[in-house]
Amino acid sequence: MILLHLAAAACYIGAAWATWPGRVLPLAASGTLLAAALLLHVASVVAGVATPQGFDLSLTHALSVVAALTVLVAVATGALHKLPTIGIVVLPVAAVSVLLPLAAPSTHRFPYAGEPWATAHIAVALLAYAFFIVAAAQALVMTGLEKRLHRGLAEDAEIPPLLTLERALFRLIAVGFVLLSLALASGLLFSEQLFGRAFQFTHKNVFAVASWVVFGALVVGRWGYGWRGRQALRWILAGTALLLLAYLGSKFVLEVILGR
Repeated sequence: MILLHLAAAACYIGAAWATWPGRVLPLAASGTLLAAALLLHVASVVAGVATPQGFDLSLTHALSVVAALTVLVAVATGALHKLPTIGIVVLPVAAVSVLLPLAAPSTHRFPYAGEPWATAHIAVALLAYAFFIVAAAQALVMTGLEKRLHRGLAEDAEIPPLLTLERALFRLIAVGFVLLSLALASGLLFSEQLFGRAFQFTHKNVFAVASWVVFGALVVGRWGYGWRGRQALRWILAGTALLLLAYLGSKFVLEVILGR
């Protein structure tokens, strides 16, 4: 089990090193490292989260799941291929995340693991996290590229034009917004069926709703008023930060600070 986590982390670091400027490995080699990292990471998540007593969704396992989904979304949507620099940010974070369950084991169990709709609700919410994290990483990289162009530096011929990247970025945000809307709607309307209690405005839910409002405003601003560039970046980062506070931040306070 320990070797599984260590091997996944090593493959992530190797894949990140392969994307570093001036450290380019053959495409097949870097792709193989990334594929191996993802497979090992998923195997470690399944082994650690799916326990006979229920799903272990402690902070460390939640971080590991979100990191695996983030890499998967970055690969599946082509974001990592279009902007390899994203890998320099995302892959080392995934390497650290896959090791966290070894450093801080937990006995926190999700008691509704046998309920398919509850599991689907959690899966959709975590997938929304992944889409928005990839979008935030892509927005930051694009901001750096835009600054290079403003300074008169040559554009990398292998990187698609900024307008193409921008369209792809807002597709990520649109998909993430739909997923987040589904997660919030299911939690609001079917909380009692999903979790055995009525919907409550806890800190987690307040931050999640605030994030939904921010991303909703961004979607309207983009398609109604043509928001782009640094203006859009601020909204993307604000919405992603609120979303991280909603689930992972709440878990950190409860499990690490309050010890619950």
